[in-house]
Amino acid sequence: MKNLNRDRIDFGTMSIPALYVRLFVPTLLGLVFGAMMILADGIFVGRGVGSDALASVNIAAPIFLISSATALMFASGASIVAAVHLAQNNLKAARINVTQAFAVPSALMALFSVLILIFAPQLCYLFGGTARLEPYVTDYLHWVSPMPLLNIAFFVGAFVIRLDGAPRYAMLCNVVPSVMNFFLDWLFIFPFGMGIAGAGIATTISFASGALMVLFYMQRRAQKLLFYRLKLTPTSAVLTLRNVRAMARLGLSTFIGDGAISYMMILGNFVIIHYLKEDGIAAFSVCCYLFPLIFMFGNAIAQSQLPIISYNLGLRNVKRIRQTFRFSLILAASSGVILSACAYIYRQNIISMFLDPGTNAFEIAMSGFGVYAASFACFSLNIVIIGFLQSVEKTRTATLFMLLRGVIALTPAFLLLPWLLGPHGVWLAVPLSETLSLGLELLYLALSRKQLAFWIAHSHAGARQTL
Repeated sequence: MKNLNRDRIDFGTMSIPALYVRLFVPTLLGLVFGAMMILADGIFVGRGVGSDALASVNIAAPIFLISSATALMFASGASIVAAVHLAQNNLKAARINVTQAFAVPSALMALFSVLILIFAPQLCYLFGGTARLEPYVTDYLHWVSPMPLLNIAFFVGAFVIRLDGAPRYAMLCNVVPSVMNFFLDWLFIFPFGMGIAGAGIATTISFASGALMVLFYMQRRAQKLLFYRLKLTPTSAVLTLRNVRAMARLGLSTFIGDGAISYMMILGNFVIIHYLKEDGIAAFSVCCYLFPLIFMFGNAIAQSQLPIISYNLGLRNVKRIRQTFRFSLILAASSGVILSACAYIYRQNIISMFLDPGTNAFEIAMSGFGVYAASFACFSLNIVIIGFLQSVEKTRTATLFMLLRGVIALTPAFLLLPWLLGPHGVWLAVPLSETLSLGLELLYLALSRKQLAFWIAHSHAGARQTL
C-alpha cells in the first residue's frame, strides 16, 4: 500500500524523455486540474450569479495569486536546494530545508489570511473595484480568506512530493480537490442558491482537502523527504531564517512570475474600467481565468525540468542539463502554438462558457480574446527559459527577465496601447511584452552559452548551511 503511488525515478541516469514521461504527464495533469478549480469558479459564477459577480472574482483573484506566488517561491526554492542535497547524499539537510519551507511561510500566510478577513472592503478598491462590485468582492473575500495559509501546504507539498519520487500522488493532490470544487460550486450556487459566497466556500473546502492530502503524505508515506523536528533555540532560529532567505532568493523569479499575473490583472482592471467599464472587466476576466490554465502548461514543463536540472547541477553534469533544457524548449514551443491556435479557433465556445452570448461583455471579449491568445506560445517559452536559469541558480538573471516580461515591458504596453490604438489596444499589451521578453532571453542565451556551461561545471550548488 505504501508504494501505491511511487515511481522509480533516478534523476542522474534515466534517459531525459523517460524522466519527462514520469514527471511531466502527472505534473501537467495535476496542474491542469488545479487550474480547472479556478475555471469552475468562473463558469459557475458567471452563468449562475452574473457578470458583475464574475468581475468581482477577477478583482479578488490577484490577492490570492500573490499568496500562491509566495507559496511557489518557497516551493521552488526548497525543491532546488533539496534536490542538490539529495544528489550529494545529504538527506538530513534536505529534510531540514523542506520542513523550513512549510513552517516559516505558514506563519506569514496565517497573518495574511487575517488581514484579508479584516480589510476586505478596502481591498476591493485597492485592486481596481468599484462601489457596484464591492458587496460581491467583500462577500467572496470573507469566505476564501483561509486560502493563503492553505496554499503553503498545497503548493510546497506538490514540489516536495514530486522530488520524493511520487509525482502521481502529487497529481492526485490536485485532481481530488478539483473534482470536489466542481461539484461543490454547482451544489452551492445552483441548488442551494448561495451566490458568490457559495463559490468561496467551495474553493476553501476543496483546497483544504488537497492540503490535508499533502500533510498525510508527509507524515505517513514520504520515503526520503520527511518532516524534521527543528530545534527551538536562538541559534537554530537564526539558521532557519538564513535558510529560508536562501530558498526565497532561489524562488524569487517564480514569485515574480506568479505575481506578474496578479499585476497584469490589477493593471488591466484599472485600465479597462477607465475605457470599457464593468462589462470590460467581465470580458477581461475571461482571459484572466484562462491564463492560469495556459500558465500551467509552461509551468508543468518548468517544474518537470527543475528537479532533473537541479539534481544534475549537484553532480555538475553539463550534458544532461543541456539535454533537459533542449527537450523543455521543444515541448514549450509546440504546446504554446497548439494552445494559441485552439484558443483562437474556439474562442466563441470558450467565452460562452463564462458569459451569455449577445451581452455587451460577451461582445467585448470576442473582439479581444483572439489577439490576447497570440501570447501563449511566447509565454510558455519565457516560463521555461526563466525556469532553467532559476534551476542552475542564475537567480539574478532569472529575476530580471521575469520582471521584464511581467512588469517592465507590460506597464507601458498597457498604458500606451489603448491611448494609441483605442480601447481594444489593451488586448495587445500581453502579446507585445511576452514577445519582446522572449527575444531578449534568446539573445542572452546565444551570447552566454559558454559562460553558462562554465558556471554549471564549476558551481558550488548545495553548499548550504543547515541546522
